[in-house]
This record gives sequence, C-alpha cells and structure tokens, in this order.
Amino acid sequence: MNPFKSSLYWRVLLWFCAVNLLVLLLGGFLTRRFIEYTTAVEIDWSALAQSADQAYEQGGGTALADWTARQRREGVEATLFQDGRALAPVRLPPMVRQELPAMLAADRFLMLRPWRGMYWYVAVQPVVGADGRPRQLVAISRSHTRLPPQTREKILLAVQLGLSLLFIGLVGWWVARSVAKPVQALRNAARRMAAGELSARVDHPGGDAHDELAQLAGDFDAMAERIEALVKHDRGVLQDLSHELRSPLARLHLILDLAQRSGSAAEAEPYFRQAEQEIARLDRMTGDMLALSRMEGGLPGMERERLDFAELARDCLRQAGLEADARGIGLQWLPADGPVEVVGSPVLLERAVANLVSNAVKYSPEGGSVELSVRAEAGQAECVVRDHGPGVPEDELDSLFRPFFRGSNAAHAEGHGLGLAIAQRVAKVHGGEILACNGEGGGLEVRLRLPLASGN
Repeated sequence: MNPFKSSLYWRVLLWFCAVNLLVLLLGGFLTRRFIEYTTAVEIDWSALAQSADQAYEQGGGTALADWTARQRREGVEATLFQDGRALAPVRLPPMVRQELPAMLAADRFLMLRPWRGMYWYVAVQPVVGADGRPRQLVAISRSHTRLPPQTREKILLAVQLGLSLLFIGLVGWWVARSVAKPVQALRNAARRMAAGELSARVDHPGGDAHDELAQLAGDFDAMAERIEALVKHDRGVLQDLSHELRSPLARLHLILDLAQRSGSAAEAEPYFRQAEQEIARLDRMTGDMLALSRMEGGLPGMERERLDFAELARDCLRQAGLEADARGIGLQWLPADGPVEVVGSPVLLERAVANLVSNAVKYSPEGGSVELSVRAEAGQAECVVRDHGPGVPEDELDSLFRPFFRGSNAAHAEGHGLGLAIAQRVAKVHGGEILACNGEGGGLEVRLRLPLASGN
C-alpha cells in the first residue's frame, strides 16, 4: 500500500506540521515576553552614560569605540553624541536616525518605544563630562534589560524546546489514543469471537473517522456478521437434518427388525423393498439439505452462462412426465413468444424449476393438471407453475419456503419440505425472487422471477 494515499498518514503529518508552526510562533512570542518582563537586571542608563563619557575622556574616540563594541556584545547598541554628532560609530536603524535629531533637541532623558510593532527601546541620556561639555548617550536595545544576544538565543531555544516537548507529547498522546482505541476494540472483539461470542462487533470506535482503522473495523464487523450467519445457518441445518432423519431412521430400524424376524426370504422381501425406499428417501433428503446449505452459504459452486429459460423449463416439464403419467395428471406447456434469456447456472435453475413442477404434481389430485409458462415481462423472466390441488391456507403462505415446513394440506403427500426452500434460494442467488399465492378456483400458483440477460 502507498503510504502517501493513506488518510491516517496525512492526518498525522498535518497535525505535526501544525504543532511545529505553533511552537515556532508561540515560542518566539513567549521568549520576547519573558525577556521583557521577567529579567531582573534593569539597565541603569545614567550609569551607562557616565561610563561612556569616562571612556571618551580617557581615550578619545578610539576608547569610546572599544566601549561601544563591549556594549554591543551585551545586547546594547550605544554611543555618545556631542553637538548632534556621534563620537564613535554606531548601528542605528533608519527609522531611529530619522527621529534622532528631535530626540537630541529635547535635551532631557528619554526612554521610549516609538514604533508600534517594533521591539526596540530607544534611550537618550544627557551627561556632562569632566571638561564641562554636555554630551548625550544614545542607546538602542531590544529590551529594557541588559541581556546579551547569546543569552537571548539560549532562552529562545529553551522555550521552544520546552514547548516542542509539551505539544509533541500532547499530539503524540492524541495520535496514540486515536490509533490504540480502535485497535483495542478490534482485539477485544476478536477475543470475544474466539471465546464463542459470535455477536461480538467493533461498532466503529473511531466515530466519524474514515481512515484505514475505521475501514478495518467495518470490514471486521462485516466478516463477523457473515461468520455468525453461516454458523447459525449450519447449526440450524444440523438441527433440522437431525430432526428430519430421526423418523425415517426409526422406520428403517423397524423394517429391518421385521425382516430379520421373517421366516423365509419371500416373507422378508417386502420389508427389504420398503427399506430400499426409505434409504432412497434419506439419500434425497440429504442431497437436498446439502444443496440448500451450499446455496445459503453463498457457495453454489456453479458457472453461470447465458441460457434460454423457456427451453430449460420445458425440459423440466418433460422430465416430470413419468411421475405425472403414473397419477394420471396432465402437464400443459404454455409456449413463450420467443427465447427468454437469462444469465445463470443451468444446474441450479433446472433444480429449482424441477422442484416447483414436482411439488405441483405431488399436490394435484388424480386426473388433475399442471400448467407451466415462461414469459418476459418488465425486464424480468417469469416462470409460472400452477396446480389445481387443495392450495395453501393464507396464514401459511409466508412460511411456505421455509426449510422443512409442511403445511396442513401436506399430511397425505410425500416429501420433507425442502423443494420450495431450494427453489427460493436459487432465485436469490440469481438476483430474483419467488412468490406463491392461491389461484382463482383453487390450487397454488408459484412465480419464479429472474432478471433478463442484457440485450434481451
């Protein structure tokens, strides 16, 4: 994964950039304020003026220049003026030089900060030398304290270092917390699932965050929900299968016991034939249960292809001919206007339609009829199977596609209640639906609807 495409990376980077900028600005501001208001050594401008005058009187301009250099190293730019002229070179900002004549003309002590936003103090201190001549000390300093530039730099560095440690610690704590909270939630959910609590969820502890951790939490919840559904389904299938297998196994045990007690092979033969029927019934039930379980698990294991749904349904009707003829039931095919093409698994769709036709034949009275039609309508392929049997009570229609459900009208019909459940699952796997209703004049009408293939 490219880290530059990670929202978590950009969030951390932006926060640290913001912290560094804040430390830079706040550190400079606090350092200046610290220098301004907390340094205890005030400059004695009168004593400084006397010291400058003494140096000048003892050594002239050269000694005064040396004195000015010493003051500069201590953070003060100062020299003596006499008759409006500097007695030694001095570095003054242009704005100070412009206002200096007016300050000197005042001929009194001045201590001012003349320009708003400029961190300079300008001092003008009159002094009378030993020779009786008046002179004036002009000094400029960034503070009203005698603080060397090196000390200022150390203070600035110390303040910025302290602020950096403080803010980086706070941001680091926040980042670690924002990362550790969803990770801990994921860990707790994984532990609970490992302990058998399949309902455990992370529930997106990051709130409105949409970074990779929130996406991971969402994926974990989706996975947990899928696992819980699969485990519940498998448990339900196992319970239903064990329940449904109990009765035929008990009958098989009784039949074999009766065959064992028979006095001759001819007497035992009917029992063995009945046992063979029970074994075949168990085999069909197990196969249907495995097919239903596989489809409900989302694993049909079949390749999809473009096919003519009408032709497939007609083949299913033809295959049910033997069973229908044995009971004198007529099978009626209502031809489609043309090919009705869908995309799906031929094996699964054939099983679904065959189950619908077999169910209709099973519940049709002797001499009755079953109609099958396929047509394209409103972007869907619709397969309609209609019988003329007893129908289904209205309060049982919603349960008709539930596995192992057998309605009140199914007491005299063979089966184990899986055919319609399999047909419904096949429809869902193919993005369709299946509906059942009682037809006019009696009987049950089942409609299997699938999306038409594109371009159909």
